[in-house]
Amino acid sequence: MKTNEITDIKAIEIIDNRGNPTVRTYVTIGHHFIGIADVPSGSSTGSFEALELRDGEKRYNGMGVRKVIHNIESKIKPAMSGLDGTNQRNIDYLLSALDGTENKSKLGANAILGVSLAVAKAAAQACQLPLYRYLNAGAHVLPVPQACLINGGMHAGNDLDIQEYCVMPVGADSFAHGVQMLCEIFQEIREILLKTMGKNATNSSEDGGFAPPLDNSFKAMEILYQAVKNAGYENEIEYGLDFAASGFYSTDKKTYQFEGKERSTREMIDTIKALVKEFPGIVSIEDPLDEQDYDGWIAFTEEFTNKMIIGDDIFATNKKRITMGIKKKIANAILCKVNQIGSVTEACDAALFAKSNRYPVVMSVRSGETEDSVLSDISVALNAGLFKTGGIRGSDRGTNYNRFIEIEHELGSLALYAGRNCKDSLV
Repeated sequence: MKTNEITDIKAIEIIDNRGNPTVRTYVTIGHHFIGIADVPSGSSTGSFEALELRDGEKRYNGMGVRKVIHNIESKIKPAMSGLDGTNQRNIDYLLSALDGTENKSKLGANAILGVSLAVAKAAAQACQLPLYRYLNAGAHVLPVPQACLINGGMHAGNDLDIQEYCVMPVGADSFAHGVQMLCEIFQEIREILLKTMGKNATNSSEDGGFAPPLDNSFKAMEILYQAVKNAGYENEIEYGLDFAASGFYSTDKKTYQFEGKERSTREMIDTIKALVKEFPGIVSIEDPLDEQDYDGWIAFTEEFTNKMIIGDDIFATNKKRITMGIKKKIANAILCKVNQIGSVTEACDAALFAKSNRYPVVMSVRSGETEDSVLSDISVALNAGLFKTGGIRGSDRGTNYNRFIEIEHELGSLALYAGRNCKDSLV
């Protein structure tokens, strides 16, 4: 028997950080090397994402994944057994072919991704390499963490329409130093919220940031700015916003219900202009408009040429959609979420294609995460300049921060912290 043959595949149902079920997959190569992977899940999801299959039964309010486990063990396992587990591209191609649908709706993107991730982990073990090095011999870049320290939208129980208010420690001299900055800024935000709004304002969001009782983006940015100043990092921090605008867009009216007013696309662009003028440290703007407001995206990109305009829902880590965006001159950067497309190979292909067209790549977790740090290794493998995380608190977030610190230590003098070059697509 060949050493690298897949000899076993199995899966179990576990829960993510929100108490929703997800899939943990085990893939064994050569009877000895076991890769274990958990599948992340989003709450703010776009219509172009690969389909996450759920049971639809009473248990877990319909969110169970027993169908996914059945598909893994009764359909995927027989097809994958005996194949070379170190040929990731072939494995992922065959998984997609076995499903046979455009959006992986037959087997479920969560079934395919679970196997794809676990195969990669097992193969890395078989090759006696860390995953980032197995995926790319030239992996060496540690990204700037884009940490969501204040949340709104679908990630928080408050009245902020913008989903994520992020800080980016571009002035740090290492990833570990950047995490130190984030922790200190996080504590300063806590103190400001305690003093100005009371202890209830320090409650956690779904992403591990704060979810204060605010309804105004200017006020949220003022708190971030003040916290950074109090921490002594005014010259070392840049800011990013994720509007997740599809969440407050009316497809019928083709308007945006934002901060108490119904706004046209033009009015939405002007509103964001005013916010950025007041807070020029905002350098990253994600999903400012609806995923199908193409004309608006084109206009927005033309008017914010000095900012990083990130497409998430509109691209869905899909090479075909990124190609469309490049042709139409929509956005100038992509968000990379492996579960949006459903396999390691397709996510890496999308990211590398974007970089080759000078669209920087921002790797990202989902709101529904576990303690699996696999995304950190994939980020380093892609030499991505930015990695969007949640807040500081929670082991589901800390696991990625800590894995990056560990990788940085392993790389030693070979490690390059992206820092102020994080928006360079070829970093």
